[in-house]
Amino acid sequence: MPKARPLTKEHILAAMAKTKSNMAAARYLNCSYQHYKKWAKFYESDTHDSLFAQHKNQSGKGIPKFLRTGGKEPALLDIIEGRANASSFTPAKIKYRLLTEGYLEEKCSMCGFQERRVLDYKMPLLLHFKDNNKKNYKLDNIELLCYNHYFLTVGDIFTEKDVKQIESHQEHFGTTDKIEFEVDEYHLQRLRELGLGDDDEDDINQYISRI
Repeated sequence: MPKARPLTKEHILAAMAKTKSNMAAARYLNCSYQHYKKWAKFYESDTHDSLFAQHKNQSGKGIPKFLRTGGKEPALLDIIEGRANASSFTPAKIKYRLLTEGYLEEKCSMCGFQERRVLDYKMPLLLHFKDNNKKNYKLDNIELLCYNHYFLTVGDIFTEKDVKQIESHQEHFGTTDKIEFEVDEYHLQRLRELGLGDDDEDDINQYISRI
């Protein structure tokens, strides 16, 4: 098994800026909690605390109640086993809990794809219900599929108008969302942090397709 890559202080600070807890930061960096903890404790903050100590959030401040254990919300296991009505929660909430509580591994169940986009760390995975019942969260009925395998085994991801919008220089109405190819200032900064586009900002768009 390959050795886990070291985490730089910049990686951890970026994850901290995007998350509300150490557990979420580890998931953001796509590494184990123990690996994240080792490096987060290694680096110090400006106040001389470790980054791990600085990012502790035992009270769950800023984390929606549906993500916390305990309380009045039903346990995720009740949703999985059908004792709680899944329609009372948004799919995004349930998917998040399935991942953070370890019921699903964040990778394509068919090919193992788990690469994150450099700009925002998103992963192109869709939750698929094998029996097409989107309220049935039994573990043998759900799986994560990358866009490629979803397209090959389930169906289209984009509508015909979506495809036209992506491939055409003309604007097409009725698409899922307007597709924006410009790189905003936030993403420009992320590229600069990676050492891309330092010399000529006019050429920075060349990295979009490469990423």
